[in-house]
Amino acid sequence: MALLNWSAAIQHCQQSGSAYVIATIINTQGSTPRDGGSKMVIAADATYDTIGGGQLEFLLVQQARELLAQNKNCQVLKAIPLAAEAAQCCGGNVTVMLECFAACAWQIALFGAGHVCQSLVTILAGLPCQVRVIDNRPELMAAPLPANCRYEFYADPTEAAVCLPDNCWAIIFTHDHTLDFALCKTLLSDQRWAYAGMIGSQTKALRFRKRLSDSGFADTAIEKIHSPIGLPEVKGKLPMEVAVSIAAQLQSLYYQTAAPQTGISSSWRDIKTILQQQKTTTILCE
Repeated sequence: MALLNWSAAIQHCQQSGSAYVIATIINTQGSTPRDGGSKMVIAADATYDTIGGGQLEFLLVQQARELLAQNKNCQVLKAIPLAAEAAQCCGGNVTVMLECFAACAWQIALFGAGHVCQSLVTILAGLPCQVRVIDNRPELMAAPLPANCRYEFYADPTEAAVCLPDNCWAIIFTHDHTLDFALCKTLLSDQRWAYAGMIGSQTKALRFRKRLSDSGFADTAIEKIHSPIGLPEVKGKLPMEVAVSIAAQLQSLYYQTAAPQTGISSSWRDIKTILQQQKTTTILCE
């Protein structure tokens, strides 16, 4: 990857769904390597831009990585006397704000890379989620995907269903009803997922419920697979119309039941205190 400045790095991390920390010099006293307002971005495996290098930057990268390991949205205000703490001979003082943004928690697995999926990913590209498009037809994996989506080829997509991450959202709309049924059985056999839905008509949904019941699954478990997926009040059968219906339902359910609070708390009283005292570290977390 080409070297990115801090603003481009933020966009890259947001699109990839990875956690990152923005380090900003918000106050300086005396001789310092960079002026107030200087920024850099720290990710788990890379840093972008600089706030002056040397031991100061090394210490702040270490602290940023500790925040990244906690994977929580928070702010840290740290006052650093350069001579005493960073062994830098310029001898001034800096106050740095570390703003940690947690990795994306909304993971979606789309089983089937057909027309509805292709329309759906264009909508999901603008939502705070990470998307896996899983299919056994490599010829459908040539089209470019948004930055927060990726293709995964599986000769048998049920193998992907077995190893979904905990609390993943699984959407089934393959080209093969036999595969759809196998995916339903696999998901019901290990219910670590947060949501499962399947495209289809009411007739298909009723037949699948009967077959799943005959296969030994309890009705309470079968009802956890939402089918037909999508908001019934959003009409239309074109791929994009179906995709809009599905995306609207997913977003509504996610923000009702699963979305983490992503706003970063702040206290200007604490900020004022640290700027005046230049002595303490203040942590503001959710």
